[in-house]
Amino acid sequence: MGEQDAVPADTPVSAARVTELLRAAGHDVVVDAVHAEPVGTGQMGAGYRLTLDVPGDRGALPDTIVAKVAVGSPEKRVIAAGAYRTEVRFYRRVASTVAIRTPACWGSWISDDATDFVLLLEDLAPRVQGDQLAGCTADQAVAAAVNLAGLHGPRWNDPDLRESGDLEAVAADSASALGEVLAPMNELFFAHFGDRFGAQHRAVFDRTAEVAGDWLLGRSERSGPVHGDYRLDNLLFAPDGSDVAAVDWQTVSLGLPARDLAFFCSTGLEPGLRRDCEDAVLRAYHRALVDFGVDGYDFDECADDYAYSMLQGVLIIVLGWAVAEKTERGDAMFATMTDRVCAAIADHDPFARL
Repeated sequence: MGEQDAVPADTPVSAARVTELLRAAGHDVVVDAVHAEPVGTGQMGAGYRLTLDVPGDRGALPDTIVAKVAVGSPEKRVIAAGAYRTEVRFYRRVASTVAIRTPACWGSWISDDATDFVLLLEDLAPRVQGDQLAGCTADQAVAAAVNLAGLHGPRWNDPDLRESGDLEAVAADSASALGEVLAPMNELFFAHFGDRFGAQHRAVFDRTAEVAGDWLLGRSERSGPVHGDYRLDNLLFAPDGSDVAAVDWQTVSLGLPARDLAFFCSTGLEPGLRRDCEDAVLRAYHRALVDFGVDGYDFDECADDYAYSMLQGVLIIVLGWAVAEKTERGDAMFATMTDRVCAAIADHDPFARL
């Protein structure tokens, strides 16, 4: 089914809709009934675990799949349209060309204006969602880093990514305007949190706004797919620790790969644990890149890119807070991430590497 094909505007997780999308993707089945339960904590899309009643031979179709659909008012969906389009394009065009563990896609649809979409995805249960507030263990951090190398390594410096339009890099004019956007957002962010943060936090965020454009455009000699929001809430861990899967591909773009790892470690690990395991995480990530065929990129250069990329956390915190629904957990999460990223920036001084 192409991006311009029409789908009836009934319930996104109805049996008719699921049947249509599965058959359009080449699965010769008819779904008689769908039993849905909400899953996940997405802000820009809602997830449902679907138990499918399929008479006769269901082929390879599993008993359950997960449907991800658009949520929110028409005005919010217009704002989110670019993110919806990005995620559907990732599953259609990019996911099969990289080695990161992510849900298999059973079917997809997106409206002409990209304000509505449906993705039918592999159910990753019994994997357990990470918790951005609680953090993770050193072993989980290593597993997440190795999984991340599966996104970066196979398409490292691949010119086809840019030429095909499958992923978009930040344009120079957008980067130059970023500081003008961040400065007023910083005002709103710190006003919202009142006296929760000290002057040192504000200084880091204000300095980031001053250099954000140059930072985003820097080190363009290395590029690859960047998840953009690779954090614990978007990772699912196998109970035995053997498998990590990444979800929520609405912010994937083309950029400096180390931004993902820096964001994950700086916002997901308690500062003391991060300092203790950081070298092991970095070395596991670099070894995995080499295994995927990345050459001419030694460990010291990788570590320096990692330090340079620490500003990713500030950008995602401010921009994410601005668009997210305000909740008690959300406030606690953004506050915790702010404390952690400011500690990481103090340890690595990315400003000195501009």
